[in-house]
Amino acid sequence: MSLRLPKLDYFLIGLVLMVALALIWPTPGTSGGPLHFEYVTTYGVSVVFFLYGLTLSPERMKAGVLHWRLHICVQFATFVLFPLLLLAARALMPGMFSDDLWLGFFYVAALPSTVSSSVAMTNIARGNVPAAVFNASLSSLLGVFVTPLLMSWYMKSNGIDMPLLPVILKVVMLVLVPIVLGQIARRWLGGWAHRNAFWVKLADRSTILAIVYNSFCDSVAAGVWSASDLTVVLEIAVASVALFLVVYLIMNGVCAIMGFNIRDRIACQFCGSKKSLATGVPLAPVMFGQNAAIGLIVAPIMVFHFLQLVIVSVLAARFARRAGD
Repeated sequence: MSLRLPKLDYFLIGLVLMVALALIWPTPGTSGGPLHFEYVTTYGVSVVFFLYGLTLSPERMKAGVLHWRLHICVQFATFVLFPLLLLAARALMPGMFSDDLWLGFFYVAALPSTVSSSVAMTNIARGNVPAAVFNASLSSLLGVFVTPLLMSWYMKSNGIDMPLLPVILKVVMLVLVPIVLGQIARRWLGGWAHRNAFWVKLADRSTILAIVYNSFCDSVAAGVWSASDLTVVLEIAVASVALFLVVYLIMNGVCAIMGFNIRDRIACQFCGSKKSLATGVPLAPVMFGQNAAIGLIVAPIMVFHFLQLVIVSVLAARFARRAGD
């Protein structure tokens, strides 16, 4: 039986094109440049999370709320296991990456789980979809507070100033408030959003692409990438695959210890091993906006996101075949 490959992801192609465009022609996208992309970065964050709140279904979350042991395992992997592994890796291999890249990888570790792809892949693999919906959504909401807390601790421990309270207040205003407003607006706009799902997704993805372009343009203009080459990207890719596989295998053992059935195991491993680009890119300017290396800092989450989709797509297809799909 031939292996079913995932469909072409135009969003990932768009990410590559935005990075390439920033490297070739950074001037239009720099903050303060002719197109003033910094306004897209500042206000686009709210647009992304308003659309997230608008499309987040409370009914689907409620369906998976009772499986508390699975929820604890997923959130443990997302916000505890990932950071611990990154701290251990840096302690064992301190010279492997520059400080900016280590910061970028810890940012990956501190981010919540992805929502749409976790749910989609769990569904393809015939896993526990309600549990996946609940955990991915809960992870995103917890990330509003947990991600800044983890990043503040890490940055301060490495001599980087990050005022926690202003950042959390900014995240609340730019992330949590738009999500809440989106949930409120579901009463009037929920049907419209469902009927126009393609355009809603296009607006969301286009905003993220604009933020990526602005971040990389600023980094290129500051000369961050002039000292970097393809080997850095390859190193990020190898480290991303290793990080994903270690977390996935550890969670496989945790699921066995907890006695989860195959459907719960799929939901737990798929949600607990993935990280959200859709959250990471909009949040990056809020936390690292003054850092000239912001493009280098967000590079690990972009690479990790791409590779996790490739790996989980293959795994999901294997699970589906075993289930007789």
